[in-house]
Amino acid sequence: MRKDTKARDFDRKTKIAIMKRDSIDGWPCCVNCGAAAPSDESPVWSNAHFISRAQGGLGIAENGLTLCPVCHRRYDQTTDRDKLRGWFREYLKDHYPDWNEEMLYYRKGGVYG
Repeated sequence: MRKDTKARDFDRKTKIAIMKRDSIDGWPCCVNCGAAAPSDESPVWSNAHFISRAQGGLGIAENGLTLCPVCHRRYDQTTDRDKLRGWFREYLKDHYPDWNEEMLYYRKGGVYG
């Protein structure tokens, strides 16, 4: 696997960390609509990238969101992306006080900008 591809994928440990962060009473939930995952076994839903992999978004918890399949599709494939992105930005800032969107991109020669 290429170095940049690996840096942009969520590994299992990161997926679990995102799922736990986005849980209510230990149960993973979609951060957009609040739907509970069908199981609490890890990881049951794929994690969405705030900055997409295609745009160079890193596979780190600060760039990940737990979204149900419907909300994930809505975020990735509709014109609602910009509206949702503003809300997701605030959600991530609430969880990571030093969160910086510029640090979520893969940079050639070094993972972080």
